[in-house]
Amino acid sequence: MHTIDKKIEQSFKTIESVNNIISENFFGQKQVVDEVLSCVLCSDHALIEGVPGLGKTLLFQLLSKYLNLKSNRIQCTPDLMPSDILGTEILNNNKEGFSFIKGPIFCQLLMIDEVNRASPRTQSAFLQAMEENEISISGKNFLLPKPFLVLATQNPIEQEGTYNLPEAQLDRFLMKIKINYPNEETEKQIYSSKTSGNKQNNKGINTKDLIDIINIIDQIPIGKSVSDFVMKLVRNLRPESSKFDYIKKYIQWGPGPRGGLALLNVIKARALIKKKLSPTVSDIINFAQPTLRHRISLNFEARADLIKIDQMIKKVCEDLD
Repeated sequence: MHTIDKKIEQSFKTIESVNNIISENFFGQKQVVDEVLSCVLCSDHALIEGVPGLGKTLLFQLLSKYLNLKSNRIQCTPDLMPSDILGTEILNNNKEGFSFIKGPIFCQLLMIDEVNRASPRTQSAFLQAMEENEISISGKNFLLPKPFLVLATQNPIEQEGTYNLPEAQLDRFLMKIKINYPNEETEKQIYSSKTSGNKQNNKGINTKDLIDIINIIDQIPIGKSVSDFVMKLVRNLRPESSKFDYIKKYIQWGPGPRGGLALLNVIKARALIKKKLSPTVSDIINFAQPTLRHRISLNFEARADLIKIDQMIKKVCEDLD
């Protein structure tokens, strides 16, 4: 037990160091940084939604640099093919058979820029990799590096030439993270730092240390009251089992057990980021929206009444608390 405590104490310092250096370069978005780091510590994937120019690519670059991960970036277009992502087999010139040329998905941190611009056929190429950390080509399985993290982005306002992500693929993302415009003070800081350059010398952490921290997440205990709150929250966001009339009125379908498990993992990562040995109900309330918003569908009546999914999640959290 003493060894585990020492590892957790060291992980507190390591995570704080990386969190601080990224936050210092990604101004005014502390909540977003916490959410993305939680996905990293859970060794899972994040879907980031925001208008162009808010720093989504910068965040990817900072993660790649200070987590020291081998990274690749894919710019999605309607003519992008699955082989452009996974790789392709080519005929050998000097011997019989084929050789497999690995695609950009064979990395530790993959940025999929504007994922909703790829066709459904191409989007489906990510499914197996995101769930099983491997891909299948011509009946052969190829393992992906560990950790394998996908950071996908999408633009919420320009929908021409885009394809909505299917529910099965949305559910593969641990979180759907929203980046909003910076406030006035933060925007002033962004402009003033433009000419100063990046003066940080922090080297971040190496892959081994990151994997050790990911393994520690599994050892973090969750109290019965906290796990019970997660189950009550998830079940009360489903119209079939909710005790709230507004959920039955406005929600078409709610999160499944995968959503509850995702929330349990996320709050353990948040506890580590906040230097706590165990998560609390406040962690659930803080991370319920980004973890569950993409696992819920509103019906037509909700859209007509301008109801938002985040409103429903927040209200259920308040009514259960």
